[in-house]
Amino acid sequence: MAATMAVTTAKDGRRPSPRVPRRGRGGMTRPRGIDWLMLAFVIVGAIVVIAPFYLILVNSFKSPADYSNGGPLALPSQIDFTGLAAFWERVNFPEKVWNSFFISGMVALLAVLISVLNAFAIGIGRVRGRSWIVLLFLLANLLPQEALLYPLYYLSKAVGLYNNVWSVIIIFTVIQAAFGTYLLASVYGTFPKEVLEAAAMDGASRWQILWRVVFPISRPTLSVLVIFFFIWTWNEFLIPLTFLVSNANQTVPVAISVLQGDRLMDVTTTSASALLGLIPTLLFFLIFQRTLTRGITAGAVK
Repeated sequence: MAATMAVTTAKDGRRPSPRVPRRGRGGMTRPRGIDWLMLAFVIVGAIVVIAPFYLILVNSFKSPADYSNGGPLALPSQIDFTGLAAFWERVNFPEKVWNSFFISGMVALLAVLISVLNAFAIGIGRVRGRSWIVLLFLLANLLPQEALLYPLYYLSKAVGLYNNVWSVIIIFTVIQAAFGTYLLASVYGTFPKEVLEAAAMDGASRWQILWRVVFPISRPTLSVLVIFFFIWTWNEFLIPLTFLVSNANQTVPVAISVLQGDRLMDVTTTSASALLGLIPTLLFFLIFQRTLTRGITAGAVK
């Protein structure tokens, strides 16, 4: 085939034109086998993702008798709010939402603030031994939370912060700030030196360079970190379960876990609790979806 093409080219004196894929009506490229295979994978993946949400949604509005008769996959024969009302009243759900919102919000803001200060010193300030410092922050992220429980438990007892929301806020601020420092230090390490030198020539101090030059330029990346830190802290379970033992200080994931006993499980109430626990994070994601997309796009372009 290649030889034939070469002969044809020599005879005509023209270069062979590249193969153009066939196009259907409207100028659209005809789908190939790999396209159908990818579409099948996408459909299967979408079903796997949607299936848990479907189970939560349909079982949240069933009565226990309806669930026993129809099973978990059937649609409710009659809309029933017994499970939602039972979970709302049993755990005082507004109080748990406020605890989760306060802890997650404080952790997100404090962790990003500490990350910016650390990364500015490491990435732009060029402190000595910055490679080892970044490696130390990376190792801190690799430690499992189970290894932190024992020392943190006695430390919080010693300083009087056990069963206090600030113990969880401090712990997760340190954990999230370690990841934020590791990420931002690499970003600030590639910051344009010309911009920093121009600001220094204009008489700007280091604080002015940080808050008036570096912070506005890196704001999309910081917005993404705030959103991720908020959602990650909201979904945390092990450390809040260990350090927030009283009912008044518990978060939403911990409140959901108290519904399940050793030998008895109310499926409809548990599904209702999962639905109510999912709604705040879903609303938060929808509100800041544009900010998240803008931040990821800015990082990709850079």
